[in-house]
Amino acid sequence: MTVPSHPVVAPGLVGTYPAEAEAGGGYVWDAVLEYRVWSHPERGAPDLADGSDYYHAFETHEEALEFSASSKGAEEPLALIVQEEYIDEPEPGRYVHVLERRVAEWHVPFLSRPRRTADTIPRFLAPDAPPNRLDILRGLA
Repeated sequence: MTVPSHPVVAPGLVGTYPAEAEAGGGYVWDAVLEYRVWSHPERGAPDLADGSDYYHAFETHEEALEFSASSKGAEEPLALIVQEEYIDEPEPGRYVHVLERRVAEWHVPFLSRPRRTADTIPRFLAPDAPPNRLDILRGLA
């Protein structure tokens, strides 16, 4: 799978975002804030945080991928994304449109989904949505 590379929304802010973020979810994305590579001392990364895991922030996926591949104890890159609104699935098949900002770490291949537009979520939730609603998010419907 070819992994898309999307520019970060504010290059000057890369590395300034809080370490804590939601994990995955939400189905849609609005912008990439930074790319992160988490390092784990217990897996051989240098101990730079008193034994705790830590991350390096990058402006591009390519830089993050290069660092990840050449650094012992490093994970694959993640994208720190912002969702201005998103889709919650509190139970399988029940979807809720959430109108609040959320910052989450996503696996970079999820960015192959098109960015959210004004009609993405309404189309996903519409009674006449295709049987596989995820096709809307994948840009297939």
